[in-house]
Amino acid sequence: MKRRPPIYGLMAEFDTPSDLVAATLRAREAGYRKMDGYSPYPIEELAEAIGFHSSRLPLIVLIGGLIGCAGGYYLQYWVSVMDYPLNIGGRPLNSWPSFIPVTFETTVLVAALAAVLGMLGLNGLPMPYHPVFNVSRFALASRDRFFLCIEATDPKFDHEETMRFLKSLKPRSVSQVPH
Repeated sequence: MKRRPPIYGLMAEFDTPSDLVAATLRAREAGYRKMDGYSPYPIEELAEAIGFHSSRLPLIVLIGGLIGCAGGYYLQYWVSVMDYPLNIGGRPLNSWPSFIPVTFETTVLVAALAAVLGMLGLNGLPMPYHPVFNVSRFALASRDRFFLCIEATDPKFDHEETMRFLKSLKPRSVSQVPH
């Protein structure tokens, strides 16, 4: 069983978003892969610099939509053909054109639910606690500061070496993030 590192990681504080993006790019070049950036507003370049390129969410939504489509069609087929067949006006029991509206609606409903639940699951939400909240200066991330946290679970992480590396990026400060 893997042992949990004694700390969560090291966090550097920057004054501008461009400093944060430049530091993140340098950290990627140095070989760090388990890191995250925090800012008061979204920064498109930051996601690319960290390495967020693909998401499994579209696949989850597609699977949810297909399940909703099949489920909605089967529900109507079961009711109209198996459970309570009524021959009205000589139409066939399995009249697929009349099943289209409900099938469409269940497709959209289940795909939307899959999108919401998938997004929450992939983002690890709800998360009422995160170790970065233990750093007192991290409260500034919601105002005007930008943070880069390199996690201790990164294969290249060495406390002293990573501390030297982060200080070489000229941040405002570098903090240790306890669990």
